Amino acid sequence: MKVYNTLTRKKEEFIPIEEGKVKMYVCGPTVYNFFHIGNARPFVVFDTMRKYLMYRGYDVKFVQNFTDVDDKIINKAKEDGLTAPEVSEHYIDEYYKDAKAINVKKADVHPKVSETMDEIIQFVEDLIKKGYAYEVDGDVYYKTRMFKEYGKLSGQNIHDLEAGARIMIEEKKQDPLDFALWKARKEEDEIAWESPWGMGRPGWHIECSTMSRKYLGDTIDIHAGGQDLQFPHHENEIAQSEAHNGVPFAKYWMHNGYITIDNEKMSKSKGNFFTVRDILQKYDGEVIRFFLLSGHYRNPINFSDELMGQAKNSLGRLRNAKENLLFLISKEAGEMTAEEKEALKSYDTFRNQFIEAMDDDLNTADGISAIFELVTAINTAVKDGASKEFAQKSLDTLMELCDIIGVLQEGENTGDIDDDIQALVDERQAARAEKNFARADEIRDLLAARGIILKDTPQGVQIIKEN
Repeated sequence: MKVYNTLTRKKEEFIPIEEGKVKMYVCGPTVYNFFHIGNARPFVVFDTMRKYLMYRGYDVKFVQNFTDVDDKIINKAKEDGLTAPEVSEHYIDEYYKDAKAINVKKADVHPKVSETMDEIIQFVEDLIKKGYAYEVDGDVYYKTRMFKEYGKLSGQNIHDLEAGARIMIEEKKQDPLDFALWKARKEEDEIAWESPWGMGRPGWHIECSTMSRKYLGDTIDIHAGGQDLQFPHHENEIAQSEAHNGVPFAKYWMHNGYITIDNEKMSKSKGNFFTVRDILQKYDGEVIRFFLLSGHYRNPINFSDELMGQAKNSLGRLRNAKENLLFLISKEAGEMTAEEKEALKSYDTFRNQFIEAMDDDLNTADGISAIFELVTAINTAVKDGASKEFAQKSLDTLMELCDIIGVLQEGENTGDIDDDIQALVDERQAARAEKNFARADEIRDLLAARGIILKDTPQGVQIIKEN
């Protein structure tokens, strides 16, 4: 398996620090609002990476934080007349709802900044003792120039950074390149914690360094997040962590590309800012997930109604394949024929194509193509009257791959049919038996208008809910 390592700017063979085990940290949301489609991409991409690593036999410890201490949260609390913890707890709950809708599995640990304060304070104290940080009037800053490898992740040149840097009027740092590790409280009602430097709260970058170290140790296998986090966030994490720990922070750095909206940068001022909660009003969560995985994770991806419609239709093909197999399983019996056994062996080709794609830097686009080739083969091989065993094994192969990309996780569409719909289906069957085809066609059209498609098979009528 190979992954593109942002740190080395090349694909590398993935070799974990400890054989068979993977320690993975992904930057989570700052919880002051519903997360938007741009946030959703790293959540989905690296959830898929986690699932694939587990499929390949790795024991994965996956940590994704909640940034619940931040200026944005404080400002939101003031706007809404709430406390900062009330705002953050509310949006953590909402995160879980929307993450579940797009089939993002909960992390093994979801640490919160507010629950890691003792460790953060100790981390900052250690950096001061090591000479990498200094305190001024309750603020603590990191000495950026002390870290000789600063810029190695993002490719930033410290001399270029110096030319564009400036010190804000209210800041007291010694060097324009220095960044905040701890911020003194500015107002009495501002959320703050007691520290050796007075009441205050941590800077953004030190939070992730500390939470990663607390739950995964000094060096981790994979640190991941959106491309926008490379600089300064991840660069500053490296500087802090490696100065503190004396060892490399992460072996592999993975970053997903940006999302544009109708080929424009997403912006509230442009009116093209969409939260996942907004999009869920029009598309179900699996369509969103499928769309986000339809291109390679490192490439930019464009969000539009047209492309979402294409994703919905493509996912519909996979869903129909699953429904057809479930229907056959419910109706048929018997053992596989020799022809069916040969067809089953051919599925290995598509499984191997899928693995080859995913092994090549998590190429979900080509992985999905392999799944569609599998579906074509299944549709060709699984005829009306196929054995129950063959239909079940065909479904097992399909679900084996779809489980990794996180789709087809919902119950079959043929379930939960309302009594009134079932009554109409029964009436149509009776009309057909009586050769009253006009009434049968009328009922079929009536159900179609309600998103219910009837498929007549030798085994009976199959009821399919349109997606």
